[in-house]
Amino acid sequence: MNNRCKQLLIAAGLGLMAATGQAAELLDKVVAVVNQDVVLESQLAGLVNQVKHGAAAAGQPLPNEQPLRRQALDRLILESLQLQLAERLGLRITDTQLEQAITNIARSEGKTPEQLRAGIKAEGLTYAQFREQVRNEILLSELARNQVRRRINISDQEVKQVVQMIKEQGRSQIRYRVGNILLPLPINPDTEQLRQASRQAEDMLKQLKQGADFRKLAIAHSAGPKALEGGDWGMLGINEMPSLFSEAVKNHREGDIIGPIRSGAGLHIFTVFDTQGSTANTVQAVEVRARHILLKPSIIMSEEKAQARLAGFARSIRAGEAGMAQLAEQFSEDPGSAINGGDLGWAAPEMYVSSFRDTVNQLEVGQLSEPFRSEHGWHLVQLEDKRVMDATEQATEQRAYQLIFNRRFTEEVQTWLDELRDEAYIRIVDTHLSNGEL
Repeated sequence: MNNRCKQLLIAAGLGLMAATGQAAELLDKVVAVVNQDVVLESQLAGLVNQVKHGAAAAGQPLPNEQPLRRQALDRLILESLQLQLAERLGLRITDTQLEQAITNIARSEGKTPEQLRAGIKAEGLTYAQFREQVRNEILLSELARNQVRRRINISDQEVKQVVQMIKEQGRSQIRYRVGNILLPLPINPDTEQLRQASRQAEDMLKQLKQGADFRKLAIAHSAGPKALEGGDWGMLGINEMPSLFSEAVKNHREGDIIGPIRSGAGLHIFTVFDTQGSTANTVQAVEVRARHILLKPSIIMSEEKAQARLAGFARSIRAGEAGMAQLAEQFSEDPGSAINGGDLGWAAPEMYVSSFRDTVNQLEVGQLSEPFRSEHGWHLVQLEDKRVMDATEQATEQRAYQLIFNRRFTEEVQTWLDELRDEAYIRIVDTHLSNGEL
Protein backbone atom coordinates (compact mmCIF):
# COMPACT_ATOMS: atom_id res chain seq x y z
CA MET A 1 0.00 0.00 0.00
CA ASN A 2 1.54 3.34 -0.98
CA ASN A 3 1.61 6.47 1.18
CA ARG A 4 -1.27 8.14 -0.63
CA CYS A 5 -3.56 5.12 -0.20
CA LYS A 6 -2.75 4.92 3.50
CA GLN A 7 -3.46 8.62 3.98
CA LEU A 8 -6.79 8.27 2.18
CA LEU A 9 -7.67 5.31 4.43
CA ILE A 10 -7.00 7.38 7.55
CA ALA A 11 -8.85 10.40 6.19
CA ALA A 12 -11.84 8.29 5.18
CA GLY A 13 -12.00 6.69 8.60
CA LEU A 14 -11.78 10.00 10.46
CA GLY A 15 -14.33 11.57 8.13
CA LEU A 16 -16.77 8.72 8.73
CA MET A 17 -16.45 9.10 12.49
CA ALA A 18 -16.94 12.87 12.28
CA ALA A 19 -19.95 12.54 10.00
CA THR A 20 -21.79 9.97 12.09
CA GLY A 21 -20.67 11.14 15.51
CA GLN A 22 -20.06 7.50 16.41
CA ALA A 23 -16.85 5.54 17.09
CA ALA A 24 -16.91 3.69 13.81
CA GLU A 25 -14.56 0.72 13.78
CA LEU A 26 -12.08 0.73 10.92
CA LEU A 27 -11.13 -2.44 9.11
CA ASP A 28 -7.46 -1.55 9.71
CA LYS A 29 -5.69 0.77 12.11
CA VAL A 30 -2.48 2.75 12.31
CA VAL A 31 0.14 1.44 14.77
CA ALA A 32 2.93 3.90 13.95
CA VAL A 33 3.49 7.17 12.10
CA VAL A 34 6.81 7.36 10.24
CA ASN A 35 7.42 10.82 8.74
CA GLN A 36 4.76 11.06 6.02
CA ASP A 37 3.96 7.33 6.09
CA VAL A 38 2.14 5.00 8.47
CA VAL A 39 2.51 1.39 9.52
CA LEU A 40 -0.77 -0.50 9.66
CA GLU A 41 -1.88 -3.29 11.96
CA SER A 42 -2.36 -5.58 8.97
CA GLN A 43 1.31 -5.12 8.01
CA LEU A 44 2.46 -5.82 11.55
CA ALA A 45 0.27 -8.89 11.92
CA GLY A 46 1.48 -10.20 8.56
CA LEU A 47 5.18 -9.96 9.50
CA VAL A 48 4.58 -11.48 12.94
CA ASN A 49 2.79 -14.42 11.32
CA GLN A 50 5.69 -14.91 8.88
CA VAL A 51 8.18 -15.03 11.75
CA LYS A 52 5.97 -17.49 13.64
CA HIS A 53 5.65 -19.71 10.57
CA GLY A 54 9.41 -19.72 10.00
CA ALA A 55 10.16 -20.40 13.67
CA ALA A 56 7.68 -23.27 13.76
CA ALA A 57 9.27 -24.84 10.68
CA ALA A 58 12.74 -24.55 12.27
CA GLY A 59 11.63 -25.70 15.72
CA GLN A 60 12.78 -22.38 17.17
CA PRO A 61 11.06 -21.10 20.35
CA LEU A 62 9.78 -17.54 20.30
CA PRO A 63 9.32 -14.92 23.03
CA ASN A 64 5.90 -13.67 24.10
CA GLU A 65 3.66 -11.82 21.66
CA GLN A 66 4.49 -8.25 22.77
CA PRO A 67 8.30 -8.33 22.36
CA LEU A 68 7.84 -10.14 19.04
CA ARG A 69 5.45 -7.42 17.86
CA ARG A 70 7.90 -4.71 18.97
CA GLN A 71 10.74 -6.26 16.98
CA ALA A 72 8.51 -6.68 13.92
CA LEU A 73 7.31 -3.08 14.20
CA ASP A 74 10.91 -1.83 14.40
CA ARG A 75 11.72 -3.65 11.16
CA LEU A 76 8.63 -2.24 9.43
CA ILE A 77 9.59 1.28 10.57
CA LEU A 78 13.07 0.91 9.06
CA GLU A 79 11.56 -0.48 5.87
CA SER A 80 9.20 2.50 5.66
CA LEU A 81 12.09 4.94 6.08
CA GLN A 82 14.02 3.26 3.29
CA LEU A 83 11.04 3.19 0.94
CA GLN A 84 10.39 6.88 1.56
CA LEU A 85 14.03 7.66 0.75
CA ALA A 86 13.82 5.58 -2.42
CA GLU A 87 10.76 7.58 -3.46
CA ARG A 88 12.55 10.89 -2.81
CA LEU A 89 15.52 9.72 -4.86
CA GLY A 90 13.25 8.69 -7.71
CA LEU A 91 14.20 5.00 -7.56
CA ARG A 92 11.59 2.86 -9.24
CA ILE A 93 11.01 -0.78 -9.97
CA THR A 94 9.01 -0.80 -13.20
CA ASP A 95 6.02 -3.06 -13.76
CA THR A 96 8.06 -4.84 -16.42
CA GLN A 97 10.86 -5.57 -13.92
CA LEU A 98 8.33 -6.69 -11.34
CA GLU A 99 6.45 -8.98 -13.71
CA GLN A 100 9.73 -10.49 -14.88
CA ALA A 101 10.72 -11.15 -11.27
CA ILE A 102 7.36 -12.77 -10.49
CA THR A 103 7.55 -14.84 -13.67
CA ASN A 104 11.00 -16.04 -12.58
CA ILE A 105 9.65 -16.92 -9.14
CA ALA A 106 6.82 -18.97 -10.64
CA ARG A 107 9.20 -20.68 -13.07
CA SER A 108 11.73 -21.42 -10.34
CA GLU A 109 9.02 -23.09 -8.26
CA GLY A 110 7.78 -25.07 -11.27
CA LYS A 111 4.36 -23.42 -11.14
CA THR A 112 1.99 -21.79 -13.58
CA PRO A 113 0.84 -18.22 -12.78
CA GLU A 114 -2.46 -19.64 -11.57
CA GLN A 115 -0.73 -22.11 -9.26
CA LEU A 116 1.47 -19.33 -7.88
CA ARG A 117 -1.59 -17.21 -7.11
CA ALA A 118 -3.27 -20.15 -5.38
CA GLY A 119 -0.19 -20.77 -3.24
CA ILE A 120 0.00 -17.10 -2.25
CA LYS A 121 -3.65 -17.16 -1.20
CA ALA A 122 -3.06 -20.30 0.88
CA GLU A 123 -0.33 -18.42 2.79
CA GLY A 124 -2.83 -15.72 3.73
CA LEU A 125 -1.61 -13.06 1.26
CA THR A 126 -3.50 -11.34 -1.51
CA TYR A 127 -1.81 -11.20 -4.91
CA ALA A 128 -1.54 -7.40 -4.58
CA GLN A 129 0.28 -7.79 -1.25
CA PHE A 130 2.64 -10.35 -2.78
CA ARG A 131 3.45 -8.03 -5.70
CA GLU A 132 4.17 -5.18 -3.30
CA GLN A 133 6.39 -7.44 -1.18
CA VAL A 134 8.48 -8.51 -4.19
CA ARG A 135 8.72 -4.92 -5.44
CA ASN A 136 9.92 -3.71 -2.04
CA GLU A 137 12.53 -6.47 -1.74
CA ILE A 138 14.08 -5.46 -5.07
CA LEU A 139 13.86 -1.75 -4.26
CA LEU A 140 15.44 -2.01 -0.80
CA SER A 141 18.32 -4.04 -2.17
CA GLU A 142 18.96 -1.46 -4.89
CA LEU A 143 18.71 1.43 -2.43
CA ALA A 144 21.22 -0.09 0.01
CA ARG A 145 23.72 -0.74 -2.76
CA ASN A 146 23.34 2.79 -4.12
CA GLN A 147 23.58 4.55 -0.76
CA VAL A 148 26.24 2.48 0.99
CA ARG A 149 28.61 1.62 -1.84
CA ARG A 150 29.73 5.23 -2.25
CA ARG A 151 30.48 5.50 1.50
CA ILE A 152 33.15 2.81 1.26
CA ASN A 153 36.70 3.89 0.39
CA ILE A 154 39.46 1.28 0.52
CA SER A 155 43.10 2.35 0.29
CA ASP A 156 45.96 0.34 -1.18
CA GLN A 157 47.58 0.33 2.27
CA GLU A 158 44.54 -1.35 3.82
CA VAL A 159 44.59 -4.02 1.14
CA LYS A 160 48.30 -4.63 1.73
CA GLN A 161 47.72 -5.02 5.47
CA VAL A 162 45.01 -7.62 4.97
CA VAL A 163 47.14 -9.43 2.37
CA GLN A 164 49.88 -9.66 5.00
CA MET A 165 47.38 -11.02 7.55
CA ILE A 166 46.23 -13.66 5.07
CA LYS A 167 49.83 -14.72 4.45
CA GLU A 168 50.60 -14.89 8.16
CA GLN A 169 47.52 -17.00 8.79
CA GLY A 170 48.48 -19.27 5.90
CA ARG A 171 45.59 -21.19 4.41
CA SER A 172 44.17 -22.24 7.75
CA GLN A 173 41.37 -20.18 9.16
CA ILE A 174 38.56 -20.85 11.61
CA ARG A 175 35.12 -19.53 10.72
CA TYR A 176 32.56 -18.63 13.36
CA ARG A 177 28.78 -18.63 13.35
CA VAL A 178 28.19 -15.62 15.57
CA GLY A 179 25.17 -14.64 17.63
CA ASN A 180 24.77 -11.05 18.88
CA ILE A 181 22.37 -9.41 21.32
CA LEU A 182 22.58 -5.61 21.35
CA LEU A 183 21.19 -3.68 24.33
CA PRO A 184 21.00 -0.11 23.00
CA LEU A 185 22.38 3.03 24.64
CA PRO A 186 22.13 6.68 23.55
CA ILE A 187 25.25 8.35 22.14
CA ASN A 188 26.07 10.03 25.49
CA PRO A 189 24.36 7.91 28.16
CA ASP A 190 24.08 9.19 31.71
CA THR A 191 25.01 7.17 34.79
CA GLU A 192 21.49 5.82 35.32
CA GLN A 193 21.13 4.68 31.70
CA LEU A 194 24.46 2.85 31.96
CA ARG A 195 23.41 1.26 35.24
CA GLN A 196 20.10 0.03 33.81
CA ALA A 197 21.75 -1.40 30.68
CA SER A 198 24.41 -3.13 32.78
CA ARG A 199 21.76 -4.67 35.05
CA GLN A 200 19.85 -5.92 32.01
CA ALA A 201 23.03 -7.39 30.52
CA GLU A 202 23.98 -9.14 33.77
CA ASP A 203 20.47 -10.57 34.09
CA MET A 204 20.63 -11.83 30.52
CA LEU A 205 24.05 -13.42 31.09
CA LYS A 206 22.65 -15.19 34.15
CA GLN A 207 19.74 -16.56 32.11
CA LEU A 208 22.08 -17.75 29.34
CA LYS A 209 24.38 -19.50 31.81
CA GLN A 210 21.32 -21.25 33.24
CA GLY A 211 20.45 -22.59 29.79
CA ALA A 212 18.16 -19.93 28.29
CA ASP A 213 17.83 -19.97 24.50
CA PHE A 214 20.09 -17.27 23.00
CA ARG A 215 17.97 -16.84 19.87
CA LYS A 216 14.78 -16.43 21.88
CA LEU A 217 16.37 -13.72 24.05
CA ALA A 218 17.72 -11.97 20.94
CA ILE A 219 14.28 -11.85 19.33
CA ALA A 220 12.80 -10.47 22.55
CA HIS A 221 15.45 -7.91 23.52
CA SER A 222 18.11 -7.22 20.88
CA ALA A 223 18.20 -3.92 19.01
CA GLY A 224 20.61 -5.33 16.43
CA PRO A 225 19.80 -5.74 12.72
CA LYS A 226 19.55 -9.55 13.03
CA ALA A 227 17.13 -9.54 15.99
CA LEU A 228 14.27 -11.28 14.17
CA GLU A 229 16.76 -13.94 13.02
CA GLY A 230 17.60 -14.70 16.65
CA GLY A 231 20.74 -12.56 16.49
CA ASP A 232 22.34 -15.06 14.07
CA TRP A 233 24.89 -13.43 11.74
CA GLY A 234 25.75 -16.67 9.97
CA MET A 235 29.17 -18.22 9.35
CA LEU A 236 31.93 -15.61 8.99
CA GLY A 237 35.71 -15.56 8.93
CA ILE A 238 37.58 -13.26 11.33
CA ASN A 239 38.40 -10.86 8.47
CA GLU A 240 34.80 -10.84 7.20
CA MET A 241 32.88 -9.86 10.33
CA PRO A 242 32.64 -6.38 11.89
CA SER A 243 35.77 -5.49 13.87
CA LEU A 244 33.97 -5.57 17.24
CA PHE A 245 32.73 -9.10 16.51
CA SER A 246 36.13 -10.39 15.43
CA GLU A 247 37.87 -9.11 18.57
CA ALA A 248 35.12 -10.60 20.75
CA VAL A 249 34.89 -14.14 19.34
CA LYS A 250 38.50 -14.73 18.30
CA ASN A 251 39.86 -17.90 19.96
CA HIS A 252 36.48 -18.74 21.51
CA ARG A 253 34.76 -22.09 21.15
CA GLU A 254 31.26 -23.24 20.25
CA GLY A 255 28.78 -22.45 23.02
CA ASP A 256 30.87 -19.73 24.66
CA ILE A 257 29.03 -16.65 25.93
CA ILE A 258 31.03 -13.42 25.61
CA GLY A 259 30.32 -10.01 27.07
CA PRO A 260 28.95 -7.60 27.82
CA ILE A 261 31.13 -5.52 25.48
CA ARG A 262 30.36 -1.84 24.97
CA SER A 263 30.32 -0.12 21.58
CA GLY A 264 28.97 3.19 20.36
CA ALA A 265 25.59 1.50 19.87
CA GLY A 266 25.27 -0.09 23.31
CA LEU A 267 26.17 -3.29 25.16
CA HIS A 268 26.74 -6.50 23.19
CA ILE A 269 26.47 -10.11 24.30
CA PHE A 270 27.94 -12.61 21.85
CA THR A 271 27.85 -16.35 21.46
CA VAL A 272 29.50 -18.81 19.09
CA PHE A 273 26.77 -21.03 17.63
CA ASP A 274 29.21 -23.08 15.58
CA THR A 275 32.77 -23.10 14.24
CA GLN A 276 34.24 -24.44 11.05
CA GLY A 277 37.88 -24.90 10.10
CA SER A 278 39.07 -24.56 6.51
CA THR A 279 42.58 -25.61 5.51
CA ALA A 280 44.56 -25.78 2.31
CA ASN A 281 48.24 -26.52 2.78
CA THR A 282 49.38 -25.91 -0.78
CA VAL A 283 49.01 -22.93 -3.09
CA GLN A 284 47.39 -23.95 -6.36
CA ALA A 285 48.63 -22.38 -9.57
CA VAL A 286 45.16 -22.65 -11.15
CA GLU A 287 42.91 -19.60 -11.06
CA VAL A 288 39.27 -19.41 -12.08
CA ARG A 289 36.98 -16.60 -13.09
CA ALA A 290 33.43 -17.23 -11.93
CA ARG A 291 30.15 -15.36 -11.95
CA HIS A 292 27.48 -16.08 -9.33
CA ILE A 293 24.08 -15.16 -7.95
CA LEU A 294 23.59 -15.27 -4.16
CA LEU A 295 20.20 -15.48 -2.44
CA LYS A 296 20.08 -15.35 1.36
CA PRO A 297 17.22 -17.18 3.10
CA SER A 298 15.21 -14.91 5.41
CA ILE A 299 11.83 -14.57 7.03
CA ILE A 300 10.56 -13.54 3.61
CA MET A 301 12.40 -16.12 1.50
CA SER A 302 12.59 -19.69 2.83
CA GLU A 303 15.42 -22.11 2.10
CA GLU A 304 13.19 -23.97 -0.36
CA LYS A 305 12.08 -20.80 -2.14
CA ALA A 306 15.68 -19.53 -2.52
CA GLN A 307 16.79 -22.87 -4.00
CA ALA A 308 13.77 -23.06 -6.31
CA ARG A 309 14.21 -19.48 -7.47
CA LEU A 310 17.82 -20.13 -8.48
CA ALA A 311 16.73 -23.29 -10.28
CA GLY A 312 14.33 -21.13 -12.26
CA PHE A 313 17.13 -18.69 -13.10
CA ALA A 314 19.25 -21.62 -14.30
CA ARG A 315 16.48 -22.83 -16.63
CA SER A 316 16.06 -19.31 -18.04
CA ILE A 317 19.81 -18.97 -18.67
CA ARG A 318 20.09 -22.37 -20.36
CA ALA A 319 17.07 -21.59 -22.52
CA GLY A 320 18.60 -18.29 -23.60
CA GLU A 321 15.75 -16.30 -22.05
CA ALA A 322 18.01 -14.36 -19.66
CA GLY A 323 21.69 -13.67 -19.10
CA MET A 324 23.64 -14.58 -15.98
CA ALA A 325 25.07 -11.06 -15.62
CA GLN A 326 21.64 -9.44 -15.96
CA LEU A 327 20.06 -11.70 -13.34
CA ALA A 328 23.00 -11.28 -10.95
CA GLU A 329 22.86 -7.49 -11.18
CA GLN A 330 19.12 -7.50 -10.52
CA PHE A 331 18.74 -10.22 -7.89
CA SER A 332 22.07 -11.18 -6.29
CA GLU A 333 22.46 -10.30 -2.61
CA ASP A 334 26.27 -10.24 -2.78
CA PRO A 335 26.86 -6.45 -2.79
CA GLY A 336 30.50 -6.76 -3.83
CA SER A 337 29.84 -8.67 -7.06
CA ALA A 338 26.23 -7.80 -7.96
CA ILE A 339 27.22 -4.40 -9.34
CA ASN A 340 29.53 -6.24 -11.74
CA GLY A 341 26.91 -8.70 -12.89
CA GLY A 342 28.05 -11.30 -10.37
CA ASP A 343 31.64 -11.32 -11.66
CA LEU A 344 34.03 -12.47 -8.90
CA GLY A 345 37.18 -11.81 -10.92
CA TRP A 346 40.20 -14.08 -11.03
CA ALA A 347 40.86 -16.11 -7.89
CA ALA A 348 42.32 -19.40 -6.78
CA PRO A 349 39.46 -21.81 -5.92
CA GLU A 350 40.92 -22.21 -2.43
CA MET A 351 40.03 -18.58 -1.73
CA TYR A 352 36.35 -19.57 -1.56
CA VAL A 353 34.47 -21.40 1.18
CA SER A 354 34.58 -25.18 0.80
CA SER A 355 31.20 -25.76 -0.88
CA PHE A 356 31.80 -22.94 -3.40
CA ARG A 357 35.36 -24.14 -4.04
CA ASP A 358 34.28 -27.74 -4.64
CA THR A 359 31.48 -26.70 -7.00
CA VAL A 360 33.73 -24.42 -9.07
CA ASN A 361 36.41 -27.13 -9.30
CA GLN A 362 33.89 -29.55 -10.82
CA LEU A 363 32.69 -27.17 -13.57
CA GLU A 364 33.98 -26.96 -17.12
CA VAL A 365 34.56 -23.54 -18.67
CA GLY A 366 31.17 -22.11 -19.68
CA GLN A 367 29.23 -24.60 -17.53
CA LEU A 368 26.48 -23.49 -15.14
CA SER A 369 26.06 -25.22 -11.78
CA GLU A 370 22.90 -26.36 -10.07
CA PRO A 371 21.84 -24.30 -7.02
CA PHE A 372 23.93 -25.16 -3.94
CA ARG A 373 24.17 -24.01 -0.33
CA SER A 374 27.10 -22.40 1.47
CA GLU A 375 27.20 -20.65 4.83
CA HIS A 376 26.45 -17.40 2.97
CA GLY A 377 23.23 -18.64 1.35
CA TRP A 378 22.15 -20.30 -1.91
CA HIS A 379 24.37 -19.86 -4.99
CA LEU A 380 24.17 -20.32 -8.73
CA VAL A 381 27.65 -20.15 -10.29
CA GLN A 382 28.98 -20.18 -13.83
CA LEU A 383 32.65 -20.86 -14.62
CA GLU A 384 33.67 -18.29 -17.20
CA ASP A 385 37.36 -19.07 -17.60
CA LYS A 386 40.33 -20.89 -16.09
CA ARG A 387 44.07 -20.21 -16.25
CA VAL A 388 47.38 -21.45 -14.87
CA MET A 389 49.47 -18.85 -13.06
CA ASP A 390 52.95 -18.87 -11.61
CA ALA A 391 51.80 -16.81 -8.62
CA THR A 392 48.55 -15.91 -6.84
CA GLU A 393 49.48 -12.49 -5.50
CA GLN A 394 46.78 -10.80 -7.56
CA ALA A 395 44.14 -13.26 -6.33
CA THR A 396 45.20 -12.66 -2.73
CA GLU A 397 44.84 -8.91 -3.23
CA GLN A 398 41.37 -9.41 -4.72
CA ARG A 399 40.37 -11.56 -1.78
CA ALA A 400 41.71 -8.95 0.66
CA TYR A 401 39.76 -6.19 -1.10
CA GLN A 402 36.57 -8.26 -1.03
CA LEU A 403 36.98 -9.05 2.68
CA ILE A 404 37.42 -5.37 3.50
CA PHE A 405 34.46 -4.37 1.31
CA ASN A 406 32.13 -6.96 2.85
CA ARG A 407 33.08 -5.91 6.39
CA ARG A 408 32.67 -2.21 5.62
CA PHE A 409 29.37 -2.79 3.82
CA THR A 410 27.91 -4.56 6.85
CA GLU A 411 29.08 -1.81 9.20
CA GLU A 412 28.03 1.05 6.94
CA VAL A 413 24.56 -0.36 6.28
CA GLN A 414 23.82 -0.30 10.02
CA THR A 415 25.27 3.21 10.41
CA TRP A 416 23.21 4.41 7.45
CA LEU A 417 20.01 2.90 8.90
CA ASP A 418 20.71 4.45 12.31
CA GLU A 419 21.13 7.86 10.64
CA LEU A 420 17.86 7.43 8.77
CA ARG A 421 16.07 6.67 12.00
CA ASP A 422 17.71 9.49 13.98
CA GLU A 423 16.60 12.04 11.38
CA ALA A 424 13.01 10.76 11.22
CA TYR A 425 9.79 11.61 13.01
CA ILE A 426 8.43 8.38 14.47
CA ARG A 427 5.40 8.09 16.73
CA ILE A 428 4.10 4.75 18.02
CA VAL A 429 0.30 4.97 18.07
CA ASP A 430 -0.31 1.52 19.59
CA THR A 431 0.08 2.21 23.33
CA HIS A 432 0.67 -1.49 24.02
CA LEU A 433 3.94 -1.25 22.09
CA SER A 434 5.29 2.15 23.14
CA ASN A 435 4.26 5.67 23.96
CA GLY A 436 5.15 8.99 22.39
CA GLU A 437 7.78 9.92 19.89
CA LEU A 438 10.96 7.93 19.25
